[in-house]
Amino acid sequence: MATTNTAIHITDLTKRFEPTAAVDGVSWEVPTGGIVGLVGPDGAGKTTLLRLLCGLLDPDAGSAVVAGYDVAREPERVKERVGYLAQHFALYGDLTVAENIAFFARAYSVASAEYESRAPELLAFAGLERHADRLAEELSGGMRQKLGLVSALIHRPPVLLLDEPTSGVDPVSRRELWRILHRLAAEGRTIVVCTPYMDEAERCHRVAFLARGQVLATGTPDEVRDQLEFDVWEVHATPLWEARATAVTVQDVVSVHLFGDRLHLLTQPGAYDTSSLTAALAAAGVREPRVQGATPSMEDVFIALSEAAGMATAVGEGWVQW
Repeated sequence: MATTNTAIHITDLTKRFEPTAAVDGVSWEVPTGGIVGLVGPDGAGKTTLLRLLCGLLDPDAGSAVVAGYDVAREPERVKERVGYLAQHFALYGDLTVAENIAFFARAYSVASAEYESRAPELLAFAGLERHADRLAEELSGGMRQKLGLVSALIHRPPVLLLDEPTSGVDPVSRRELWRILHRLAAEGRTIVVCTPYMDEAERCHRVAFLARGQVLATGTPDEVRDQLEFDVWEVHATPLWEARATAVTVQDVVSVHLFGDRLHLLTQPGAYDTSSLTAALAAAGVREPRVQGATPSMEDVFIALSEAAGMATAVGEGWVQW
């Protein structure tokens, strides 16, 4: 049973699109307040899970309680308390910014007096006050996402479910959106953000890694990193792809993946120090490897957990690293 300190409580939630389980027996608890990153590659089940939580899809099994209400039994109560921003938010391009907000206010049955006071606050909050009379179809990608967020906030929901809100926006707009999200979290809202971006996971108060419909790990970013049982190394070598193919053959190397202009290696704990790993890579045929210890990244943790769960093929497909 969810408590007042729990915004979302999920038990054995399952949704199948035959022959695939898009959400596969997920149990997860989200505490009230803060930003929670639902992190995983394309096809992990993030969008399906969010749609289940806001009542747009019916589960095949399991249950979900959001903002104190069972989604299956009291969907209208849930919808009153949730703001949902879809990955491809449906703005009305031939309406102005202000008219779009007014439309969603009516859809959420917001009283006229409350709308009149609330809309200017939200426009100013999102930096859209100078664009209130502009047609939605004329907005940039970042402004469209801000308008979508404002529309989702018009009825003052305590829970926000945002499906990849920064997808397709420029870096400046991306930073602005994250500043807005942190301000909303500071007001006490619970915000679940789906993202394939590892750097965005670092911006969250808590994260949940999702792959093939299953939650692999949850906790704060530091707690999730602490679950990694391997040593992490940063390796510079050229050519990089050749070095990667060679490094995977070295004894006690668990995983090798590209990390920008270098490699990240995971090795069995205590198997190497810097000099011995350098020697082992060189002996295997890596040309002039330069090795140093590295702090585990969120991507390191996700890949290790996926491989441990037998989901290695889920990694790298639809994955994005900035």
